[in-house]
Amino acid sequence: QVQLVESGGGLVQAGGSLRLSCAASGRSFSIYHMGWFRQAPGKERELIAAISRSGGNTAYADSVKGRFTISRDNAKNTVYLQMTSLKPEDTAVYYCAATGSTYWSPTRKAYDYWGQGTQVTVST
Repeated sequence: QVQLVESGGGLVQAGGSLRLSCAASGRSFSIYHMGWFRQAPGKERELIAAISRSGGNTAYADSVKGRFTISRDNAKNTVYLQMTSLKPEDTAVYYCAATGSTYWSPTRKAYDYWGQGTQVTVST
């Protein structure tokens, strides 16, 4: 089992940047594929970025491609989401998630473990 804690959210102006972190504790972090999701008010939760166990594979939703970068540091048991050129429509609660699945899937939405979320608000 793994416990996930997100940090780094906050209020930022449009065009600004934020870096979210997700610290993992518990079972060995490097066995998990990781994902970042977000959920805006009144909308479904969406997968926006994913990264494989080793960090060698990444995937992004079209809505964030070219602006967001997912990365991980297995030595620090942490996954990151660097967000640039933020837009008001990026406002949401951001969640990190982990899956112990054997196979890497860039579009997987079924994750096993979830953090509590961190709020990101982008003002105009």
